[in-house]
Amino acid sequence: MRKKLKITEGIFPMPVLMIATYNEDGSVNVMNAAWGTMQERDTVVLNLTESHKTVKNIKARGAFTVSIADSAHVTEADYFGVASGNKVADKLEKTGLTASRAETVDAPVINEFPLCLECRFIEYQTNEYGCGVIGKVVNVTADESVMPDGKLDMSLVNAIAFDPYTHGYYKVSERVGEAFQDGLKLK
Repeated sequence: MRKKLKITEGIFPMPVLMIATYNEDGSVNVMNAAWGTMQERDTVVLNLTESHKTVKNIKARGAFTVSIADSAHVTEADYFGVASGNKVADKLEKTGLTASRAETVDAPVINEFPLCLECRFIEYQTNEYGCGVIGKVVNVTADESVMPDGKLDMSLVNAIAFDPYTHGYYKVSERVGEAFQDGLKLK
């Protein structure tokens, strides 16, 4: 028998994305955003309100990066979600993480997160169903530690996912099948 839950945001897993921008003074701002996804192969959509410091920075600089949070940095990733860039001037310094300039856009890369998408800001949309930042992915970089044999191994990224049911984080690291192949067995 199925039971009704008192929740509406029930898609699991939800990615834990670290959105990084530069502030007006050049310092690094990072926020945790579970409400984001790929809209197309090269387009990122983040459901963020205009009150976020990150959105102001994205509009001002025309760029941002999206890093995939990993299990080694759960505390730091969560801090980026509970501390507001509007109230804390340098959230990055508090975590002890480091950043470097992205190769192709005017935004920082958080060095400790193993996978990063560099995005050019396309537009900000708002309507009755939500709001969001849309960005074009122009470059993707990965730390060599997650690239044995020169190819990305997602099991080494140790990405984390957000659980909206219990507000937990879960490690996503085990490959359990082959996309576009396993289903062919039933054809």
